Amino acid sequence: MATFLHGTGGSGPGLRELIDRHAPVLAPGCYDALSARLVEEAGFPAVYMTGFGSSAGHLGRPDVGLMTMSDMVDNARRIVNAVGIPVIADADTGYGNPINVIRTVQEYERAGVAAIHIEDQIAPKKCGHMEGKQVIPADEMAAKLRAAVDARRSADFLLIARTDARAIEGIEAALQRARLYREAGADILFVEAPESEAEIRAVAAAFPDVPLLFNYAEGG
Repeated sequence: MATFLHGTGGSGPGLRELIDRHAPVLAPGCYDALSARLVEEAGFPAVYMTGFGSSAGHLGRPDVGLMTMSDMVDNARRIVNAVGIPVIADADTGYGNPINVIRTVQEYERAGVAAIHIEDQIAPKKCGHMEGKQVIPADEMAAKLRAAVDARRSADFLLIARTDARAIEGIEAALQRARLYREAGADILFVEAPESEAEIRAVAAAFPDVPLLFNYAEGG
């Protein structure tokens, strides 16, 4: 019975080790502990707790900032306890200003996730593939990232900087923001919702030596 109640207890590689292998890391999205277990059972090396999935799965509502930081951290903690592969978690906008981001990082790190992404949208945010997004000034986002770097206890807790600027300011502005976010200390860069294969290649060409995240979403 005790064994049954434990998580899978995997002892596989951590997320940083996977990234250091310089091969793509496929991390399908999940929204709860059961869907995360299915990802693990299918043989994937990591799993991604998505904001849209979490909001839809727990509230039956779209991803428009309805899930609080505590809601998301609690969901992440349950997922971490259910699987033995690294869990990447959506941390939306960091849930406030740099001071709020400090607590966000602390709570997610205590929950045991391997990485979080923080995005540069205004609050309340929207799913990255919805229309009508708006972004905060780039220097404001950089301040959040610097606070996140200072707040984490371990360098193995990875920080992903996501920019949603492509839809508002264009691909070149999104790349400029990504450069600034890397300088602020982001471990991984995430340019959300490129609109063509050429734009995807442009992101890769702009950051040949930086780990990148690509969100493959059907239809966008």
